[in-house]
Amino acid sequence: MNYVEKVFQSIAAGDGVSWTKTVTESDVGLFAGITGDLSPNHVNENYMKGTEYGGRIAQGVLVLGLSSAAVWMFAAKFGVTGASLGYDKVRFIKPVMLGDTVTIDYRAAEFDRDRARIVSDVSGRNQHGDVVLSARHILKVIPDRDAA
Repeated sequence: MNYVEKVFQSIAAGDGVSWTKTVTESDVGLFAGITGDLSPNHVNENYMKGTEYGGRIAQGVLVLGLSSAAVWMFAAKFGVTGASLGYDKVRFIKPVMLGDTVTIDYRAAEFDRDRARIVSDVSGRNQHGDVVLSARHILKVIPDRDAA
């Protein structure tokens, strides 16, 4: 049995991991600087106080980026050497405020053995249990050089 087949035998639908992080002002500021996303939604507290949000919100892509840690936690837990092929059906359901604690849940959902891919459901919830993020992630299983 080859490495890819072993990986698929070791993971069942619903297997996964969760990861939690509090989104800080520093996270939002650094992400704004790195990406150039200097929208007042993220960097101007006075402007955002006058909106329905009442304060600054994290960049949606920053919140999606938190799922990257969950992907690699999943890979480590199940011994997967893989490469991310991207995210589908990404939705930012509710805003993430500075200081919110987000838990990313990453669960295997579908398996494409012919193309050596695992499709997983990704969801993010804040500390109140509200869904803030929904997506699907595609992980390509690649043979480990040592296992080949």
